[in-house]
Amino acid sequence: MTDAAPAPRPIAVALFISVFVIAACGLLYELAAGALASYLLGDSILQFSTVIGTYLFAMGVGSWLSRYLNRPLAAHFLRIELLVALVGGTMPGALFAANAWLPGAFHFLLYLMVMAVGTLVGLEIPLVMRILQRDVKFKDLVSQVLTFDYLGALAVSLAFPLLLVPRLGLVRSGLLFGIMNALVAVWALWLFRRELPRRAEHVAACVMVLALLGAGMAGAEKITTLAEDHFYQSPIAFAATTPYQRIVVTHGRGGYRLYLNGNLQFAESDEYRYHEALVHPAMAAHGAPKKVAVLGGGDGMAVREILKYPGVESVTLVELDPAMTRLFSDTPQLARLNHHALTDPRVHVVNEDAFQWLQHGKDTFDVIVVDFPDPTNFAIGKLYTNSFYALLAERLAASGYAVVQTTSPLVARQSFWTVVRTIESVGLAAVPYHAHVPSFGEWGFVIASRRPWRAPAALPAGLRFLDAGALAAMLDFPRDMARVPAEVNRLSNQVLVHTYEQEWGRVSH
Repeated sequence: MTDAAPAPRPIAVALFISVFVIAACGLLYELAAGALASYLLGDSILQFSTVIGTYLFAMGVGSWLSRYLNRPLAAHFLRIELLVALVGGTMPGALFAANAWLPGAFHFLLYLMVMAVGTLVGLEIPLVMRILQRDVKFKDLVSQVLTFDYLGALAVSLAFPLLLVPRLGLVRSGLLFGIMNALVAVWALWLFRRELPRRAEHVAACVMVLALLGAGMAGAEKITTLAEDHFYQSPIAFAATTPYQRIVVTHGRGGYRLYLNGNLQFAESDEYRYHEALVHPAMAAHGAPKKVAVLGGGDGMAVREILKYPGVESVTLVELDPAMTRLFSDTPQLARLNHHALTDPRVHVVNEDAFQWLQHGKDTFDVIVVDFPDPTNFAIGKLYTNSFYALLAERLAASGYAVVQTTSPLVARQSFWTVVRTIESVGLAAVPYHAHVPSFGEWGFVIASRRPWRAPAALPAGLRFLDAGALAAMLDFPRDMARVPAEVNRLSNQVLVHTYEQEWGRVSH
């Protein structure tokens, strides 16, 4: 009969708990960097892929470098914890600030900080294992360290989208986990108090790092507001970070402006041009629309235009982000812009992914207004694919019309005609048109239907932009916006996302 393995000493238990915290903090920094990059640069798959790849490579570098750290190991571990706390904890705030004041340096700073954090995290686990090997057998050491490491990663991967980002935001989440890393250093300071040389210096370093991170935590909202005020060139009226996006509403001389992940969605001064052009060519041409659906458009502006038709009996608004519909229904200043449309008894708000909603529902609609953000990443790009339009066709009544906002046919000509080609590929007739919206420039739309579309004989009273003459001009495409050959955008290739990024990238650079 073999002897039972001795119970681990309290110091070993403490270090295993530290591994859990270290893993959670390391993954939090990685997720925060990927989320910030996707918010600010678009194309979430590319940003998360490159950030994660860089981070894992840096962890490998750190693991390799750990062989050169000799005794006292506890002192090295404590210093590395403080460095991780400082660099990782301040990374989201530093990146927000860089995007506002040094946009040209954003990429460099992003990958520099990801490399630094990854290298330091890569140093941590080998050091802990070397410290623990005097108390725990090797076969138990590896399994137990990896178990706590993976459990920490699991915990933060669930907490990040469900709790941390919605409640704290990215900047505060980074600082909170930086404080946790610093507290691990304080714990190590106490655990190894008899082994550490120059203990007073380590105490001072711990106090300084905790003070800096605590000050950052207290001023996190101010840091974010200053950076975004500078970036948007107008005071921030409302801002929220949700599991889906960063919502910012500014208020300046031209009124309110809505930004999602840094991209302008509407400006109060001219949004009527966009929303009148989006809604009325389809609604008025139908003749007697009763059931209408709006996909996207959580600001309620498209719903406002739809409710100008007295025959409308129900409007179903499908908006993924409940924070958007709450903001534009509960905030008086913003609800005023959509004429309190979202609280109209005829309006039913569904907070669900539009793709899933189309798949699972059976109702058909006389008019469907599709008002999604531009396809800046694959998550949004799926809503511009032939798979999505095939589902859209199934939910469209035989005599119904759908209308899709479709980026700029002047700036992103290939992207615009890719959407037209994709709609046609599912058997729907497509009528492209465009309107000039000063905040955006020339902007495109497409009406999709089974029956031919004809210009309406009448439009609702009180429109500020659209009339018969304006509508006729919107159907004419000059040579520099005329149709070009384009591929079908499919879920399997998402060619539109790449095309869109190339075309708009030329403008921004």
